[in-house]
Amino acid sequence: MRRRTFDAITTSIGIGLTLVLLIAGGLALWGCNFANNPYLNKYAGQKLTRGDQAQAYADHFIAVHLREIADGKTYAQVSSAAQADPNNAQLQQQANTLFKGEALRSMLLEAYAFWKIGQIALWAALTSFVAAAVIAVLSILGAIHLRRTDTTAEPDPTAEPDTATTPETATTKPAIA
Repeated sequence: MRRRTFDAITTSIGIGLTLVLLIAGGLALWGCNFANNPYLNKYAGQKLTRGDQAQAYADHFIAVHLREIADGKTYAQVSSAAQADPNNAQLQQQANTLFKGEALRSMLLEAYAFWKIGQIALWAALTSFVAAAVIAVLSILGAIHLRRTDTTAEPDPTAEPDTATTPETATTKPAIA
């Protein structure tokens, strides 16, 4: 393969890869902005503005208090006992409180998960943009090199080989002792 052909192919691939990385970076940045959109939180009644705050509140406040409600029993355990004894008001109240607490906790942890996905998308976008910039520079350098490559400097691979220097006709020089 001629050097000029190789340069043209690698430059074209580099330009294509740059475009793919720019598109991927743009989509990842869009995902980050979606996950961290302040308009999604405008209806919330609490001042939890970041996912790590939601996780801390869910795991270190609500979960601790839920364990204190029924001596550490889960909602499933208390709910089963409450269904077995429907006249026990304390069990009914505990099941109701545990259900609401676990529901709130799950919503907060879901907010945390989307926040974390947004953070990962932000780093993916930045990585894609940096990689796109590096590949764009390399592609530009490849295009410059392609324009400077002399087309007459390389032999034509379709030309007939020179038969005067084939191994059958070449003369061997005697070794000097």
